Amino acid sequence: MSQPAYPAARQAASRICFHFERHLSGDAPHKGGTVWEAPDAAAVEAMIEAAFWASLRREEGYIPRISLAFVAPEAVRQPIRFERQLPLAAQPLTRLAPAVEHRGIHLGIWRDGGRFVVWGATWNVPPFCLVLEVIAPGLVVIKHSRHESEKFANLAVLQGDEIKIIDESFSHMPDCPDLLVSLLGNDPQHASGESVNLLIRLAISMRAHGHGGCLLVVPAGSQLWRESIARPVLYSLVPPFSVLTKLMHKGEAGNADRLLGDGIGSAVQAVAGLTAVDGATVISDAYEVLAFGAKIVRREGSLQVGNVITTEPIEGVRAEAVDAGQLGGMRHLSAAQFVHDQHDAMAMVASQDGRLTVFAWSPCEDMVHAHRIESLLL
Repeated sequence: MSQPAYPAARQAASRICFHFERHLSGDAPHKGGTVWEAPDAAAVEAMIEAAFWASLRREEGYIPRISLAFVAPEAVRQPIRFERQLPLAAQPLTRLAPAVEHRGIHLGIWRDGGRFVVWGATWNVPPFCLVLEVIAPGLVVIKHSRHESEKFANLAVLQGDEIKIIDESFSHMPDCPDLLVSLLGNDPQHASGESVNLLIRLAISMRAHGHGGCLLVVPAGSQLWRESIARPVLYSLVPPFSVLTKLMHKGEAGNADRLLGDGIGSAVQAVAGLTAVDGATVISDAYEVLAFGAKIVRREGSLQVGNVITTEPIEGVRAEAVDAGQLGGMRHLSAAQFVHDQHDAMAMVASQDGRLTVFAWSPCEDMVHAHRIESLLL
């Protein structure tokens, strides 16, 4: 059952462990009197290696898509426990993949003497539990669960020999959008709630359709955004499509648990699908869809956008000022121009290759700030 070494696993393991040591340096989280253990470098390395090699295998022609959680069976509710534990290795993980490919179920990993084993599966994990997901061949994402076990914050992305460690300190920089604060796992009260979660879901769905797209978020009740859109707007909606707005109101009324049942997933996909049409989709910050297929133009009397600050919340990546024309294509340039002219608006641009950039005006820098966030959405 031995498998070759994956050098990136060892390189990333100690850096990932530092994250858990920092978060759990005080009292360890408790639940029902159980204290669960933060992973050490050996555990992280073993999980990454097994998942990486499993991602390169095939089970009846299918690519394995699995999620591993470092947690003891005693620390979860109603675990599915195997009579005989399996070794943590690529072959057993590949064989188990078809049974656990659905979102929300994790294979449980724990120590048994001097080895790591797969003890079974679980649908729930404790806060700050290490979770590792195989996204694609050679692409592994390491994350931790938040206080709500169905939500996670990404810690690292490994693709081949490339290691990206998420830099949580980005959430403390001036003018950081609430969307980015929430994705980084630091949820101050102003950045929490269904409103931010809905934007995240829209961003994920925009990446998923693979066509690329642009979503403009403008202030509700304002018509100033029309000064930056060519007329006539081919696909203007009258009245605005307000299904997302109604579902949001249910969440704010204390019925957040009903949102999935009330079809918000389908509504998000429908709105994200509009962004695949050439042009931009415009929604209000109250989530009414106002138009799609809109052509962005420079606002009358406004200067053409010049340099834009670009950042990615990855350790070792520094902010750069680049010409807006070098951001990645016409969608990016148009979105930067829109935010340059409409300071109260925000733009999200998904590329066909999976990149996702959030454009927002930075009063501190007095210029457009382009936040690359695809590593947080995997």
